[in-house]
Amino acid sequence: MPAHKRKRGGQGPAAKNAKKVKFVADAGEPPVQTKPEKENEITIPAPVSQGKWTNKERVLIFSSRGINFRTRHLMQDLRTLMPHAKADTKMDRKDKLFVVNEVCEIKNCNKCLFFEAKKKQDLYMWISNSPHGPSAKFLVQNIHTLAELKMTGNCLKGSRPLLSFDPKFDKEPHYALLKELFTQTFSTPRYHPKSQPFVDHVITFTIADNRIWFRNYQIIEEDASLVEIGPRFVLNLIKVFQGSFGGPTLYDNPDFQSPNMHRREIRLAAAARVREKQMVKEMQKMKRTEAKEDLARDVTADVFVTPAEEKPVHIETEPPVPKMVKKNKHKAFKRQRMARR
Repeated sequence: MPAHKRKRGGQGPAAKNAKKVKFVADAGEPPVQTKPEKENEITIPAPVSQGKWTNKERVLIFSSRGINFRTRHLMQDLRTLMPHAKADTKMDRKDKLFVVNEVCEIKNCNKCLFFEAKKKQDLYMWISNSPHGPSAKFLVQNIHTLAELKMTGNCLKGSRPLLSFDPKFDKEPHYALLKELFTQTFSTPRYHPKSQPFVDHVITFTIADNRIWFRNYQIIEEDASLVEIGPRFVLNLIKVFQGSFGGPTLYDNPDFQSPNMHRREIRLAAAARVREKQMVKEMQKMKRTEAKEDLARDVTADVFVTPAEEKPVHIETEPPVPKMVKKNKHKAFKRQRMARR
């Protein structure tokens, strides 16, 4: 593109420190005198470090009590990736969730990532725009931290990421709302004091199996290929609320199944398999018993047995006549007979 067609810099704060450089044509080409000299000037933008920090997004990342070590490492990894994040002490499980809005106000944060642990095995994540909303609740699954994965990728701490979203985020309204929440939460504000003016990693949000898959990749300068850095996890959407940590429900996921119901179905399936095995054993035992009975009985024993003639059934309607027994009073006993002899 010729230099005389390039646009000049704006009149903002960065344009004041911009430098004007004259564009000189090559020695082999004769200079063009038809246009004024001002058209041959181009503007070099000011250094990035001299810009002003206007986007004051701050994200509060903390959790409730009862989390395990993997969740604690995941929170630390997210704070490392996001230089505009803040930490706070764990919140008591007896407190209501609307207390988080007060904590965000105390910490001067307008975004919040709150991890809620239940039964020491289920992890839920709230992402909220405090204090007016909206907010979304997710079930976090398949967590892998930076230390656990041991991947080869690496990026500069505090560098700004590129956010890559699946095309499905633009097709449904609740995904479009989540895309805006993710963009405002995970993107590092420009000219942030703790950030670096480099873009060397990509955070991707992919929709597959009605879940959102979070991945972090490094951009390699040589061939622009991607190498995964971590962390990685899967978000299963539960509900989207109008307010912050509550309010009217904007979207309820019909495909979501609670972990308690999932574990119950696993137990019922295991019990059904045990009952099926017991029934198979009983059937095999019955078959073995019948086979033994058949072997114990002689099949040829009834070959020469002829059935008896059937006699008519005679029913007596009168009682039998009693028999008269004559008694001999003069008959001597046996001993007396033996004595007479």
